[in-house]
Amino acid sequence: MGITALIMAGGKGSRLNLSEEKPLIKLADKPLIEYVLKGLRAAKNIDTIIVAVSHYTPKTTQLLSTLQVAFIKTPGKGYVHDMAYAIRKLKLQNVLLIGADLPLISGQIIDLIVNKFNNCRKSALNVVVSLKTRKKLGLSKAYTFSLDGKNVLPAGINIINGTKIDEKELVEEIFLLDRTEVVLNINTQNDLKIAQNLITTSAKKET
Repeated sequence: MGITALIMAGGKGSRLNLSEEKPLIKLADKPLIEYVLKGLRAAKNIDTIIVAVSHYTPKTTQLLSTLQVAFIKTPGKGYVHDMAYAIRKLKLQNVLLIGADLPLISGQIIDLIVNKFNNCRKSALNVVVSLKTRKKLGLSKAYTFSLDGKNVLPAGINIINGTKIDEKELVEEIFLLDRTEVVLNINTQNDLKIAQNLITTSAKKET
């Protein structure tokens, strides 16, 4: 079953405390959002890629125009509001929601997540990672909750049935996926340094 990927790239990115728009922060001389675009393009189960931008990310919008990537301008009223706006406006059905701050995401991981959603037969899938693994990498922590006795936190990747966007509560499957590709999302400058080190190390191994 094909899915539309909606990259959420319209936030302020205030936790990083940088003047640059978060999707445009560079790792190895490439903007964060380009890593996510590459991963999604490599996925077999993604039919369409659309980026949700807002008035907070005008330079990101310019880059997307240059790259000829489809985008939708949202009100910039927060992640949930802008996500729902885009889904309603575009009349999207099954949608993979992903932040613009997961530089290690790959097509293989995306396909794994999509297959999990298709097999669970629920209206939504929430990908989470363990706090233990995130702390092991030295990354920052945010909102956590308990899952089968483990402290976990959202990875910033979800899939939802867009036709049910107006329902008060969706039946959700929680998918614990402790892979570096999804554990590494960037919220602080320290996260950014760790990502830079991982990407530099990976590049050296490939040469």
